[in-house]
Amino acid sequence: MAEKIQYKSPVHNVNGTKKYMLTSFGCQMNERDAESLSGMLEDMGYQPTDSQSEADIILLNTCCVRETAESKVFGLLGRLRKLKTAKPDLILGVCGCMPQQEDVAKRIRHSFPFVDLIFGTHNIHELPRMIHQVQENQEAVLEVWASEKGIAENIPVRRKDKLKAWVTIMYGCNNFCTYCIVPYVRGRERSRTPEDIMREIKELVQEGYKEVTLLGQNVNSYGKDLEQNYRFADLLLDLDKIEGLERIRFMTSHPRDFDDRLIEVVAGAQKICEHYHLPAQAGSNRILKAMNRGYTREQYLELIKKIKKAVPHASITADLMVGFPGETEEDFQDTLDLVRQVRYDSAFTFVYNIRSGTPAAKMEQVPEEVKSERIQRLIELQNQISLENNQADEGKVMEVLVEGETKNNPDRLAGRTRTNKLVVFKGPLELTGSLVQVKIIKGRLNLLEGELVQ
Repeated sequence: MAEKIQYKSPVHNVNGTKKYMLTSFGCQMNERDAESLSGMLEDMGYQPTDSQSEADIILLNTCCVRETAESKVFGLLGRLRKLKTAKPDLILGVCGCMPQQEDVAKRIRHSFPFVDLIFGTHNIHELPRMIHQVQENQEAVLEVWASEKGIAENIPVRRKDKLKAWVTIMYGCNNFCTYCIVPYVRGRERSRTPEDIMREIKELVQEGYKEVTLLGQNVNSYGKDLEQNYRFADLLLDLDKIEGLERIRFMTSHPRDFDDRLIEVVAGAQKICEHYHLPAQAGSNRILKAMNRGYTREQYLELIKKIKKAVPHASITADLMVGFPGETEEDFQDTLDLVRQVRYDSAFTFVYNIRSGTPAAKMEQVPEEVKSERIQRLIELQNQISLENNQADEGKVMEVLVEGETKNNPDRLAGRTRTNKLVVFKGPLELTGSLVQVKIIKGRLNLLEGELVQ
């Protein structure tokens, strides 16, 4: 069981006289970390700003899963050099997954010596102390912990959304898929205690939040490291009993660990949404084995069959990778066939790119032009299925949690179904935060158009 670390509010406070700018890259876990980083900065008295020129602290919360994310960070640092020269008291920091990689923190320090603060994923709760250290000593701080030392609780959080909240239930990953850098930068799996999770969510409900999404690299592994016999299904059952909480979502689930009890619990619960994000990554058994995914296509399809039997109206979404080392046209056809059989409502499709330090980086690579051609075929097929699935919803009446006005059309409201589909419809703004019934009139590729049922 992971050691619990209690966050302590900083002694040194700037009393709202200074501003910070935080830019975050990557996944939901990074976005959730950004909420904690913002919370600590505001606990120190800093106020948020969207202007680089106004900021007294600029913090880049980085991702290393995709090469494009790394490139964006290095490009942004290059552009910030001029601002740092003009404003030497500006504190410029880089944190998150990129510095956690071996030698990357030193590379940042060497290539961008004007960066004041560099730290990784394991010590974000130390942010106030590190900022004070930079200010007091007038020198750069590079502090990347080689391994995780526990779970920090009671970190202040600044959430952008007032209806829906992300709640991290565990950290790290033990799966070591051959293409993935996450276990190396996020550490081993550590579960928060049920009591801490319940406390946080009950507080969110008291603040008016209607929906929570439980986060983890593999939420199905929750509880394996706890002293008591308490697993993810047990947590879901307890959360389902919280009064005032309307909806529960979770991501990401590893197909290998999605057991029959979890299917039964989700099917029988009132508040757990019928949306399952199950990254398949590939449809070829040969590629799945090379990826070290721990399941076959047959086992994956059997899991989908069980879910659809237990929850016939369930929405299934996935992550799908193209161009993993050694992928042949036959392997790719297996992925297309998997998509045709499952008929995902949507899928996050992406091209494999090399992550140094992972086993796949040393394997025989697929030519870039082949990857580009295959990803287009995959996207075309998935778009066709997504549109057909949404058109099949026409005429249905669905429960929608109203999130507010649409960005491009203030005359219409937007919200999500329990299956996580976006719905737009006309209605009064006062409905924001309410659960309403909407009849679907038109199914489009990325959303549903409907009308309010009075």
